[in-house]
Amino acid sequence: MSRSWTALTISAVTTSPKIALITGGNRGIGRATALEVARRGFDVIVTYRTHASEADEVVASITSLGCTAAALPLDMGGAFDEFAIVLADTLRSTWGRDTFDFLINNAGTQRPGSFADATEKDFDFLVDVAFKGVFFLTQKLVPLMADNGAIINISSGMTRFYVPQRVVYSAVKGAVEVLTRLPRTGARSTRHSRQHHCSWRSGHRLQWRLAA
Repeated sequence: MSRSWTALTISAVTTSPKIALITGGNRGIGRATALEVARRGFDVIVTYRTHASEADEVVASITSLGCTAAALPLDMGGAFDEFAIVLADTLRSTWGRDTFDFLINNAGTQRPGSFADATEKDFDFLVDVAFKGVFFLTQKLVPLMADNGAIINISSGMTRFYVPQRVVYSAVKGAVEVLTRLPRTGARSTRHSRQHHCSWRSGHRLQWRLAA
């Protein structure tokens, strides 16, 4: 999927490196995104569900670029409270921080099937991973995000044209785009007695931003 990086208003010009968390960063679009943001001077946390060795390779590549990186296991089907605890520990132990700056919701999967052939099991699986997972992971991680950060959702061109064997996937990605378009969707939390308001961005055009 093509992406316009010039449209992403994130900058690494700062006294300390910004940290981007990229779900599903061990392969495909997530891997390419992780390497690109590292080339732009960001430190990176990638998540993976399986293939830990691939995540380790991404970390090694980012380190070779002079940035700091970490890889954490994450199942987009749930256990987000536990992941938030592990992430907070990693931020403190690796960066001496209690926040990160950018959340890039990229992780996803495919269950091919036409409208006639789709099963409830496959439908529920895709909703859990690609929409419910994005929603509730973001909900749990907003309290760990720094001021002036951003949330970026990776969508798909299949929300804009018909692919018979991807009908459920396309619908789920459409739900993510609707979520992304909602202004300040109530994704706000109290951290150190301050309010944080999120606006959103998809991998195409739409932006969430975090402000004090």
